[in-house]
Amino acid sequence: MAESHGGAEGTGAHTEADGSGGAFPPFDPNTFASQLVSLVIAFVALYLIVSRIALPRVSGVIDARQAAIDGDLTAAQKLKDESDAALKAYESELAAARGRAQAIGTETREKLNAAAEAERKTLEESLSAKLAEAEKTIASTRTAAMSNVKSIATDAAAAIVQQLTGIVPDGKSVDSAVKAALKG
Repeated sequence: MAESHGGAEGTGAHTEADGSGGAFPPFDPNTFASQLVSLVIAFVALYLIVSRIALPRVSGVIDARQAAIDGDLTAAQKLKDESDAALKAYESELAAARGRAQAIGTETREKLNAAAEAERKTLEESLSAKLAEAEKTIASTRTAAMSNVKSIATDAAAAIVQQLTGIVPDGKSVDSAVKAALKG
C-alpha cells in the first residue's frame, strides 16, 4: 500500500482530490442525474415538511392572531359605542338637569317675588290702617285740644277784659270774638 502512494496513479488521484483536475461535482455530467434525483427527493421532503407541518402551524398562528385582532377590534368598537352612548346619555341628563335647575330657579324666583309682593301689600294695608287710625287719633286729639283751647281762650279773654275794664263781659260776645280769632 505504501508503494501505491508513490506511483503516478496515487499522485493523479491525489491531485484530482485537490480539485486541480476534473469538473466541479455539481456540474459533472456523470453525476448530474443522481444529483437531480437527490434534489427532487430533498425538494419533495422539504415541501412535505413545510406544507404538512410548518405551514399549518404558521397558518394557525396567523389565524389565531387575526382572530384575536378582530376580537379586540370588535371589543374596542363595542366599548367605543358604549362610551359614546354613555356620553350622549350624560350630555342629555346634564341638559335636562340644567333645564330643571333653570325651571326650579325661575319657580323659586316667582314664588319669592309673589311672597314679597304679598308681604308688601300686607305691610301697605297695615300701614294704611295704622295711618288712618293715627289720623283719627290726631283729629280727635286736635278736636279735643281745640275745644280745650276755645274754652281756655274764652276764659282767658273774659279774664283779660275784666282785668282791663273792670266789667265782666257776657259769654256770647266773648265766644263770638274767640271763634273769629281762631278762624282767621
